[in-house]
Amino acid sequence: MYQGQSIQVVQLEGGIAELKFDRKDDAINKFDLKTLNELRDAVAAISATDGIKGLLVSSGKDSFIVGADITEFGKNFQKSEAEIAAWALEANKVFSAVEDLPFPTVTAVNGIALGGGFEMALTTDYRVMSTKAQLGFPEVKLGIFPGFGGTVRFPRLVGADNAIEWIAGGEQRKADDALKIHAVDAVVAPEKLHEAALKILALAQSGGYDWKKRREQKTGALKLGQIESMMVFETAKGFIAGKAGKHFPAPVAAVSSIQKAASKKRDDALVIEGQAFAKIAKTQAADSLIGLFLNDQLLKKKGKAYGKIARPVKQAAVLGAGIMGGGIAYQSASRGTPIIMKDIADKALDLGMGEANKLLSAQVARKKLTPEKAGETLADIRPTLNYGDFANVDVVVEAVVENPKVKKSVLADVEAVVRPDVIIASNTSSISIDFLAADLKRPENFLGMHFFNPVHKMPLVEVIKGAKTSPEAVATVVAYATAMGKTPVVVNDCPGFLVNRVLFPYFAGWSALIRDGADFQKIDKLAEAFGWPMGPAYLQDVVGIDTSHHVGDVLAIGYPDRMGKDFRTALDVMYEAKRLGQKNGIGFYKYENDPKGKPKKLVSPDTYELIKTVQPNGTHDFSDEEIIDRLMIPLVIETARCVEEKIVDTANEADMGLILGIGFPPHLGGALKYADIIGLATLVEKCQQYASLGKLYEPTETMKAMAAAGQTYYTK
Repeated sequence: MYQGQSIQVVQLEGGIAELKFDRKDDAINKFDLKTLNELRDAVAAISATDGIKGLLVSSGKDSFIVGADITEFGKNFQKSEAEIAAWALEANKVFSAVEDLPFPTVTAVNGIALGGGFEMALTTDYRVMSTKAQLGFPEVKLGIFPGFGGTVRFPRLVGADNAIEWIAGGEQRKADDALKIHAVDAVVAPEKLHEAALKILALAQSGGYDWKKRREQKTGALKLGQIESMMVFETAKGFIAGKAGKHFPAPVAAVSSIQKAASKKRDDALVIEGQAFAKIAKTQAADSLIGLFLNDQLLKKKGKAYGKIARPVKQAAVLGAGIMGGGIAYQSASRGTPIIMKDIADKALDLGMGEANKLLSAQVARKKLTPEKAGETLADIRPTLNYGDFANVDVVVEAVVENPKVKKSVLADVEAVVRPDVIIASNTSSISIDFLAADLKRPENFLGMHFFNPVHKMPLVEVIKGAKTSPEAVATVVAYATAMGKTPVVVNDCPGFLVNRVLFPYFAGWSALIRDGADFQKIDKLAEAFGWPMGPAYLQDVVGIDTSHHVGDVLAIGYPDRMGKDFRTALDVMYEAKRLGQKNGIGFYKYENDPKGKPKKLVSPDTYELIKTVQPNGTHDFSDEEIIDRLMIPLVIETARCVEEKIVDTANEADMGLILGIGFPPHLGGALKYADIIGLATLVEKCQQYASLGKLYEPTETMKAMAAAGQTYYTK
């Protein structure tokens, strides 16, 4: 009946048309402009064929439809608000044409159906779902909300409360959750999906299911009284606004769109959705979050390319069984790669195994893991005091103390006992990879693999190439990090690598602010209001004052012109007072465990007395703008240096490293995206204002040239 590049329609027995999404040039189905146009033509072909009595929508891929093609969004969203609203309305006419076919319709959801894919399924009268499938609206994670009728059809199908929870939450939902709220009409085993969908069509055709009544429900007004409507929507908006925060307007905008369209029938409601969608598509958050999604796709694409030359990792090992070693062991074993954990003392092994056991127990408590599976995972972590079990190891991660002598000794020991082809990676946060490789016999098999603490939560792994590191070694560690569920960013060796090299100028800006009389609590509150998960004083407490002090010293040696210190800092004072942060309960703040055993931050008045000793001119009340400028400008300039010096390949990867590694505010998209937002010309002007503060605030020549030429780091 119809054959396109993404869609085909065939006629089955009994006058049933099957519309199948099966993209020829891709492993997945997605909605791009081409597919949307084909859907319009396919529906027209079905409508023009005599004798059709029902429609089955299905997929020829393992997934159903993963969503809209995000690469097209960026281009579309450069248009005016009115043009975007018109585009959304035209797209919705295609989906409404499916919904208005003069016979019963059903979708067989065989795999992932997200965003536009789920909205496609909502156009049909019924949905049958495989037990392995998942549904959801992830759009809010891109700074937008459903724009193909999701805010209209879904609330009318499942009720406003359920729709708000799914749309504003942005999570993927399993079959049981979908059936519970009647988002789908049946859940069956994958092999029975096609048959079950045809049975539902037969029941609808015979009058067993009232498909016309279902359609009226989806195309009519939302059945909510005025008072009930007010309570549902206003309560939801207040709760969601508090949870999402001011930098992420999409969840609240979605609820407002549902509310505004609640009393309207479908076509009028879709106009309201389109207008609201266009407005949110033009926000800074949408621009940045879509950019981050595309950056992530770039990393995945690079990861796949590395995967082609990576050596297989069937058995791993970690040296050092502290909290970090235990976290690495847990992450590896829980993702399917068995790991040996070696240390020189039983006490350390007990600590590492205890850390892994604690993390697994937490998964069991949250019902994310069965006790049996947790036991199997723990059994995949083998503690040992010797190298006797290293014959079959493919990758070794060294995670001993951050001491060059100790690391060199351990690396020499392990290189002597493993096979010649084994890759050895150091989990160092600051020590040069080339320095550590200098005495190794096979430096081509050595590189850095920098995990962030806590390992199970932090998504980033920096993969650090030394001058002699082979492409195969890099590829193998990238593949291993990916298998562990992490996002690897490949960087070249330099003091601090990427993340710490960029973070510490931010801390240096903070130290100078404190010296000049700023209030550390005011800075923290402003940084958090700006979008950071925690302010700089709090962050150093969490990292560990001793750790931050040590890395700062390393970077001061590496970059003396801008990270060297010519004054005593607030961090020095805390370090000398042995106030190490959360690890010993007192730093800039003091910490007490809450009822759940998590450290609770409290104000410590004596902190101000200590800080006074490094404020020679007393206190001073800075403007909010100056505080943010003095924190952010050094960070942006250092990120630009890393790209210019080819420490990292692209601005995209640099920004992703900061988002994933230090929690850079996602709504700003990364340091270089932030530079684009404020404008390089403006940034260079600001640098001139702070020139007296030294090299830390001096833009690079490339930045000045880009500013003069009106250039940006990202192209629209």
